[in-house]
Order: sequence, then structure tokens, then C-alpha cells
Amino acid sequence: MFVVPKSAGGRPWFLGSLAAVALASAGAGAWIVHAIAPETQAATATKAKLPERPPVEVVEALPQLKTRLDYLAERKQFMGAILVAKGDQVLFRQVYGKANYENDQPLKLDTRFRLASVSKQFTAAAILKLQDEGRLSVNDPVCKWIEACPEAWKPLRIHHLLSHTSGIPDLMAQSEWGRIRVTPRTPQELTETSARYGLQFEPGTKIRYDNAAYNLAAEIVSKASGKPFETYLNDAILKPLGLKDTGSDAHADAQGLAMGYANFPGGLAAQPIANVSVVYGAGALYSTLDDMLVWNQALHKGHVLSDAAYAQMVADHAPADTPKERGRAHRAYGYGIYVNSLGEQVTPAFSDRQVYHTGSWAGFRNLVLYQPDADVTVVVLSNNYHQRDLVFMLSQQAMAEALGRPFPTGLNR
Repeated sequence: MFVVPKSAGGRPWFLGSLAAVALASAGAGAWIVHAIAPETQAATATKAKLPERPPVEVVEALPQLKTRLDYLAERKQFMGAILVAKGDQVLFRQVYGKANYENDQPLKLDTRFRLASVSKQFTAAAILKLQDEGRLSVNDPVCKWIEACPEAWKPLRIHHLLSHTSGIPDLMAQSEWGRIRVTPRTPQELTETSARYGLQFEPGTKIRYDNAAYNLAAEIVSKASGKPFETYLNDAILKPLGLKDTGSDAHADAQGLAMGYANFPGGLAAQPIANVSVVYGAGALYSTLDDMLVWNQALHKGHVLSDAAYAQMVADHAPADTPKERGRAHRAYGYGIYVNSLGEQVTPAFSDRQVYHTGSWAGFRNLVLYQPDADVTVVVLSNNYHQRDLVFMLSQQAMAEALGRPFPTGLNR
């Protein structure tokens, strides 16, 4: 176990096995997360209010990052939006390129981007909020909430879905993926498709990234709340936080989204077929720079979950024998987020722990980060799928300069 001290925002910030959320073995591969009592209204009422939103305007107070981005922009090598903040003070906010090249529509500071897998932290937060409300537990059997549950799923707990340890084959590993990717599906249809496959391994014994599991988690949110997943998410989380530019495009009815692109031999190509209905619980949300700043501040400073539920979210749920990644200790696998010293993958390196998640889908490549000790948020949203390494590098350059670390100049991955 290791415990990270209170963040700059004053919230206890834990990783690893905690007394409140310790993972106890209940037989091979069977893991139980210790139960947490529902949070009281009185406890919620004592939390400080979120600060007022800063004005949405260009800010370029990180000179090294500005120089780097201006260089890339002149050569049309980066397209997207970047925000860096320390607490609620924005240090950098700027956009580069166009929201739609075919229509000559420039990116704006409030342009909506598809979040892709960054959406998973919202799904995990919805589950944990329902737990805080006493309506479910992450220890609940999946079959308690999913109708016509296959026999193979009987050992599954909600915890396994959120921690990528369920053994359910990911959508992309299913033989029907070619049709699934381009065909709108309902939540029920996605559940029925996943139910036709057996488990790839005993639940809790391995980590395997799993979009299908997060779709099931969203279905459980719907069953436990009595509302469609998107409705509960909006009522319980998005609307109370004032996230007016964040929502789901699972029904392909969102307005004002940037077009996604990809680099092909023939040049930059639009990717208009998103069909995020097939990842409605895993990657269907959209948002803006400033909504993601508010979300990061709210999530990591106690405005969304109880302290105990948040500790569950950031704890490392990976099995003890999880192998190293790129020769380094594996990242901490939380619920919908990771924790790692990402700065060790650049040169010069820095070791500050960062809470984060990536996202890639239909022409988008994103990375949203939070460094708790210094209360730094970095949001990089790109509408170019093939800018993975550049998005990562820019995120670490932004984080390093905000923290006062040497400015990275290369990757060490």
C-alpha cells in the first residue's frame, strides 16, 4: 500500500489497498471490495462549493508550451485544443486547426470533442454514486441486474466490469465486430451479443481492457436508477455540475461536434461514421475544454463522490501478478481511470503521479490528466486519430511546465 498525501485541493488521495476499500481474496479469482456505507446528505452539504468558472478566453501563460505549439501550428502538425490549469487558474487555453475542414469551420475554445474512452470515468462515477446512494454495491453480482444472465457470468461482480478484470471478450475481440462497428445497436442488443461468448479467463485473475464490460456497467446504472443511462448521468452528475456542453451522442443527435480526422496516404480524411451507440457506456460522451476542467476539479475534490467511493475509484485493482509495462511497474488500474508516473516516459523525466485516461475513436485522440499534489489539470483533445504520440508528448510538456519541471524534449517509451 502507498498513500499519497492530501492534494492541493485538500482532499485525502489514496492509491493501493486501503482499509476502506481493501481487496480481500475470497477464493481464487474472486475479489470482494469492502462495503461502504451510503454518504449522508449532511456530509455532502459540508463540502465547499466549486469555484466560479473562469472566462472562456485565450490564455498563453506557459511560454515553452506556447512556443512548441506555435511551431507545430505553423507546420500544420497539430490539430486540437489544449487547456492547462492549476486549481481554477487557467494557465493555458488555445485551439489549433479546424473543427471541419470541408466546411472551413475553425475550432473554437468551446468546440465539443468526442471523448471516446475518457467517457469511462463518468460511467464508473455513476456506478459509485449509486453505491453512495445505497442503491447498489460494486460487490453485487452482475446477474442481479442483467436479465437472462448466462451461466458463465455468475461469478462476475460489478467490480470486475469497472476494473477490466471480468474476462468478458471486448467488442473488438468478438467475431461480429465488423458489423457491430458500423451498425447502430441498443443496449439490450449489445448485452445479448456479449452474453453469447464465454469468459476469456477467471474473473479477477487478469487485466484485459474491455469496452463491452463498460457497456454492461452502463446498463446496470439504468437498471439500478430506473432511468436510461444518459438520463441518470445528466440528472445526477452533469446538470448539478453545470456541464452544459457534455453529454452522450449514443443516439447520434448531438449538435456542434468537431469532425474527426485521420491521416492517410492520400491526405487528411474525415471520419464521419462515429456510431458511438456501440460504446454507449464506454466511449459515447462529448465535452469541451472547460467542461473537462470543471469535471476534473469536481471529481478529484469531493463534489461527485464520497471520500470512500473516490478511494475505490483510484485504488489499484490489478491482480498482484500483473506484468510490467514497457519495463516499468504497471499503471494502477482504477475504475475508469489510471494512475501512473507518466513523466517517466519522456526526457528529461519527472516522476509526479498523474491520474488520467486516454481516448481514441472515430478520428479523435484525447488525454485528460490530473496531478493531485499540485492540483494541476491538463486536457488535450485532438480531432486527429493519428496524433497519439504527439498528444501524449504535449500533455507531458504541459504538465511539466505547470509543475515547474524541466521541459521534456523527447519520448522515452
